[in-house]
Amino acid sequence: MALRIFETDPDAMPKGTFSDDTVGRFHSGRSVNGIPEALPEWKVTTGDPEVAAAIAQLMGGQPEETESPNENFIEIMTAAKRVKVVLSGSGAITSDMKLWNGNVLIHHCDGVEFLSPESDKGIECGCPRLMEDRKANAKSKRGPSPSIQVMFRLAEDYDLGLFRFQTSSWKLAEMLHEISNALDKVGGEALADLFIELVEYTTKKGRDVSYFKPVIKVVKSWNDAVAGA
Repeated sequence: MALRIFETDPDAMPKGTFSDDTVGRFHSGRSVNGIPEALPEWKVTTGDPEVAAAIAQLMGGQPEETESPNENFIEIMTAAKRVKVVLSGSGAITSDMKLWNGNVLIHHCDGVEFLSPESDKGIECGCPRLMEDRKANAKSKRGPSPSIQVMFRLAEDYDLGLFRFQTSSWKLAEMLHEISNALDKVGGEALADLFIELVEYTTKKGRDVSYFKPVIKVVKSWNDAVAGA
């Protein structure tokens, strides 16, 4: 039986401990005065000063302690938009659809059936069939958005630990099947590029559009990469 003393007083938990097996998180955006802002380079957060120093060495930036009550209270605004990572396989990427009302999860599905609560699991969720309608519902807060989680190690410092990247990017969601197929072909640990890409185009009506999107590209087997193949 494990101690549960921090369940009743989570603020008392030492900041150097982690609630999961990860040592830090990658972010492609941030919140400024409550307004979401996309970033051109990766932001990394951690609760371990040694991890923060290693990230700054590898990716640039300066570790700064924040007032965040979360365990990952050290922030590094890096100078890198691209990083080579190691994925354990297709299971390193998980995804579902979620709609939140504040901190309350009010819709959780896989796009076709509910995943929770347990009483609704397996029942049709009622989400639109067309992608365009799904996006419209999500934008108006009437439907769920993708919830994608990527677990990885850094190729340049494999033993530093496991990192997590979480995103609600529709663009990445649309490519997950291709990424999964590429990882299945490797059949084990894979070297991949994780990067933030700037997309720019002009609409037919002459409006200039630009945005950043996270991208994952599988390169080859990690064993082949280590062997120099």
